[in-house]
Amino acid sequence: MPLVAHTDLPTFDRLRREGEEIVDPERAKQQDIREMHIGLLNMMPDAALEATERQFFRLVGACNQIVQFHMHPFTIDGLPRSEKAQAHIDAYYEPFAKIKADGLDGLIISGANVTRPRLPEEDFWLPLMEVVSWAKENVTSTLCSCLATHAVVEHCYGIARTRLPAKRWGVFAHKLTDRTHPLVAETNTRFDVPHSRFNEIFQADMERKGLQVLVVSLKSGVHLAVSPDGFRLVFFQGHPEYDDISLMKEYKREVARFYRGELAEYPPFPENYFNKIARHSLSGYQQRVLDARQNNLAIPEFPEALLMEHLDNTWRDSAKAVFNNWLGKIYQLTNQDRRLPFMAGVNPENPLGLSIKQPLPKK
Repeated sequence: MPLVAHTDLPTFDRLRREGEEIVDPERAKQQDIREMHIGLLNMMPDAALEATERQFFRLVGACNQIVQFHMHPFTIDGLPRSEKAQAHIDAYYEPFAKIKADGLDGLIISGANVTRPRLPEEDFWLPLMEVVSWAKENVTSTLCSCLATHAVVEHCYGIARTRLPAKRWGVFAHKLTDRTHPLVAETNTRFDVPHSRFNEIFQADMERKGLQVLVVSLKSGVHLAVSPDGFRLVFFQGHPEYDDISLMKEYKREVARFYRGELAEYPPFPENYFNKIARHSLSGYQQRVLDARQNNLAIPEFPEALLMEHLDNTWRDSAKAVFNNWLGKIYQLTNQDRRLPFMAGVNPENPLGLSIKQPLPKK
């Protein structure tokens, strides 16, 4: 159902131009449809800040529940920002104090770039943990993406992530390990997911702490897991929100970093992403970059236009299905008129076992 453009955030206009259904506030008021309010804690670096808004907004807007979705982007201290990105945040993002006062039905926490060897040493760690602690007490379900998964799993379950020998980067085949869990209902038993990370939390460590692993890959490890109660915390290690061009844009940035001397070696291709024609074109581009770097010339223009027709999205449908299931279960719980099938035998007044002294906040 539609997203409601309840602010002037430019992402709403961008999505409308792309064909997404976006409803203005006046029209929304005339519809007798329940509202759901979903927070997006956007911690992504400047280059991906607005793209991350669009990616997660699209997945929420694709949900088939009969609901009006109000998205509430916000961020935290401890993340370096350019003047332009900070101006965007100041103009369109909500303060966390307002988020707490108004309440949310669900929360999405994005990934982030890191600069320290251990996550608790990052400047954003304490502000992030403040949000996580509040959400555990006041939000029905929180969905964590990539770095956020690593941070929340370490904070809640004491599992520190492990550095990988090389960057795990590309599109990988995955398989369901639990076909009965509501989050993966109506999804394919095998599907692709993009990954882009240097670190991993392993399946054995998750299961040792009682987390339920739902989707894994032989090559890229766990993609989807949930907290022991089955729903309160949802963990992605992959990036199902990515657009078909996301890994191409990241590859372009990595090439630029190599050209500037920030990387010692020319970046490899993301696995299982560029087809033979695209790889051939990029191999020629690599030689031009090497020549330009050696001769102190400007970096050649990246051949985006040539690559576009050779990029495929093989993960979007499964991503939509999981998000639809996630938002549908939040709808059921916050309506308090249905109970999740995997929670039989629990207290109907508090089906998730939340430590809440008053009802969940309603808009």
